[in-house]
Amino acid sequence: MCPHRLVLEHVTSRWGVLVLIELLDGARRFSELRRAMGRVSEKMLAQTLQTLERDGFVHRDAHPVIPPRVDYSLTPLGREAADRVRDLAEWTYRSLGEVFEARERYDARREDSAAG
Repeated sequence: MCPHRLVLEHVTSRWGVLVLIELLDGARRFSELRRAMGRVSEKMLAQTLQTLERDGFVHRDAHPVIPPRVDYSLTPLGREAADRVRDLAEWTYRSLGEVFEARERYDARREDSAAG
């Protein structure tokens, strides 16, 4: 796989998109991210954060306190990616009506051709 495709996959993955958008509001702890994102498992969130950190989009700040505290925030590169991903997410939301109409037309054509 081409390197740019792999990075694109990380940024646009199901959980990658949500992490980036959530961190646009500022630094978050792991548990805060998990609550905000809903149905993500601890393992998947940890893997997603690690991948985004490795790619330079997320900064991990571990505080030497008890109990341990780790904050995640966007790097400048991560903020740029998150802004673009958020724009795509907002466009998708605005376009849902058109998408549903297109699906209905497609399904109707398929039903007509299967019946005929």
